[in-house]
Amino acid sequence: MTEMPADQDAVHIHVRKDVEHSRAYIDQLYSNDPQKCFQAVSELKFAVIGSVREKGSIIEQGVVVRLLQILRAQEFDLILKTEVATVLNSLAKGLPEHASALVQAGLLPVLWEQLEACGGGGGANAYTSMVLCCLRSVYRQGCAPPPPAWDHKLLTTLIQHGYHPPSNQECVANILAHACKVSRTCEQQQQLVEAGGADLVACMLCSPVSRVQLPALHCLAAMCYNNERVSSIIATKSYGGKAVPDLLVGLMARDRPCDMQLAAATALTFLHRAGALSADDPKVIFKTLQCLVRMCRRDREIWERVEAANTLAYLTEVSTELQRTAAMTDHLIHIMNDYLKDTPTAGASAPQGISVSPISCRQYDNPSTWPDLMLEAALKVYASLGANDEDIRQRVINTEGLMNTIVGALSAACPPIQLAAVRCLHSLSRSVHTLRTTFQDHMVWRPLMTVLKTSNSEELVTVASSTLCNLLLEFSPSKEHILDQGAVEFLCGLTRRPHPGLRLNAVWALMNMAFQAEHRVKASILHHLGTDQIFRLLSDTDVHILMKTLGLLRNLLSTKAHIDQIMQSHGKEIMQAIILILEGEHSAEVKEQALCILANIADGDMAKSAIMSNEDVLKKLMNYMVIPNVKLQIAATFCISNLIWNVEEGAAERQNKLREMGVYKLLQNLMTTTDTGLFDKVKTALQQFL
Repeated sequence: MTEMPADQDAVHIHVRKDVEHSRAYIDQLYSNDPQKCFQAVSELKFAVIGSVREKGSIIEQGVVVRLLQILRAQEFDLILKTEVATVLNSLAKGLPEHASALVQAGLLPVLWEQLEACGGGGGANAYTSMVLCCLRSVYRQGCAPPPPAWDHKLLTTLIQHGYHPPSNQECVANILAHACKVSRTCEQQQQLVEAGGADLVACMLCSPVSRVQLPALHCLAAMCYNNERVSSIIATKSYGGKAVPDLLVGLMARDRPCDMQLAAATALTFLHRAGALSADDPKVIFKTLQCLVRMCRRDREIWERVEAANTLAYLTEVSTELQRTAAMTDHLIHIMNDYLKDTPTAGASAPQGISVSPISCRQYDNPSTWPDLMLEAALKVYASLGANDEDIRQRVINTEGLMNTIVGALSAACPPIQLAAVRCLHSLSRSVHTLRTTFQDHMVWRPLMTVLKTSNSEELVTVASSTLCNLLLEFSPSKEHILDQGAVEFLCGLTRRPHPGLRLNAVWALMNMAFQAEHRVKASILHHLGTDQIFRLLSDTDVHILMKTLGLLRNLLSTKAHIDQIMQSHGKEIMQAIILILEGEHSAEVKEQALCILANIADGDMAKSAIMSNEDVLKKLMNYMVIPNVKLQIAATFCISNLIWNVEEGAAERQNKLREMGVYKLLQNLMTTTDTGLFDKVKTALQQFL
């Protein structure tokens, strides 16, 4: 038998003794003797602090359940419970899976229960502070849900503990910040404000401790995000005589830490986008925008540049004034071009202390992902800058290599980059000049159609189909290429999707496609769409979809020959659809579109009979001629004028029938109108009568 070397034997004996000793103090944890239990917890504390391996071992042994029992036990004092909370806090600071295991073991309900038992006085006792520290550690790991049901009493208690001392403030600020990022629903944002969260955050912004201010800023941003009501409340809050927006401006000062400047700018951005601050407010257009542009410079950390650019894109997304100001600030368009070229240097590592953005939760621990993050952010900024202003669009389009980058990004394997590229393309597609030149040169329709047909992302398909609407405009050279790619069948399929945005874009694109199109295109649309689907679209609860469907019918029923051909094959169903609208509870704008379709039908040679043979429709036209709405009167009169046009075959018979029904008399009565548009239509119609 081979003997074990002396040094290995010593190690073996040492490990065995450690295991035996560990087993001994763990056994003592289950003792009812407070002194033995305290000694065991103390040894456990020293064992787990600083040792990831030991944390995992303790959790695997099921010790957490016993620790939670001690916290709940009435017979144990706060000194012992404080030691237990210290151990749990150390375990939660380990790996994310350690914190997840604690949550699964039922840690959170126990901690919230203990915090509530401590009362809401905000006292500085060690046990309360350690419970808060443990909650903070769990929430920082990102594996905890919001407080159970955001119970008002519990939230109020937590918030009361957040006023003092600074150590408690830091914990509460972090708990709220991370909990808000996890949930960020309108209901929970409102509950947090009602529990006093807005007042607490205002107080924390004035703290002299940056570790309190920073998470307070993150919490504030999360509360405001996309919530008009909460943002309007927060914008009126103040502390120390200063309103929250003014406090945020102070925290954006250049002498503040960069992450604090960025967090304050993000909070102000969300306040603006939620309607609490206007675009022309100096705090937004001069302070927030300038700060974000400044944070995009090359001398900043990668994560700061990416977060600043994404926030800047959101800030400027809908405001033409902010877009114009941003485009003129600090060569921003050229700065974004640097984003497309920058690559991580050899041996680059994650910024110190930052692996996950506290603002957006983006990961920055892998330098190989930085170019993608930079590209996505730059494309978002370009998309926002060019959304409304043609001059800015041309400056963006002329950026060196941008169009090649966009086309390449459309084919990327990364969905966020694809989405940013499509958003940028959508913004640039609003330029007539670009549709006719740059887009044609780069054949952007090809990768765009690939995205539409292959993507499983509803958001991506929605934005891509919006872009397709512009590429299908009559003057776009891409239109024929897109038709050749089977766009008709694809778009007709999109109209059947449950998402209203997809249905709207699909009908809109078909409407553009049908404008002044050849009969073969119109016939293809009717064939693939089907009259049953047209009826479903006309019954859609989204009025925008209804209006675009009527616009589609109006474009299909244009040009005399096309009108007659389509009505010959689909006349009965189309007339039923129009009657459905005219008899329904719809707005004047919707009914005007239906009357315009009737006027188009009345312009056909043979299609006129579909109206003339239907006395119910003729009576409806007469009713709309006298209804107190000028637009409806004009549309109805125009339809009558087309029916009785005297140079067309059968005009005399149609005029006689309408005269007998009282149309001529109605037209004479309308000559007294003061509206010049209606007067001209009435005069033209009367002139047609022989």
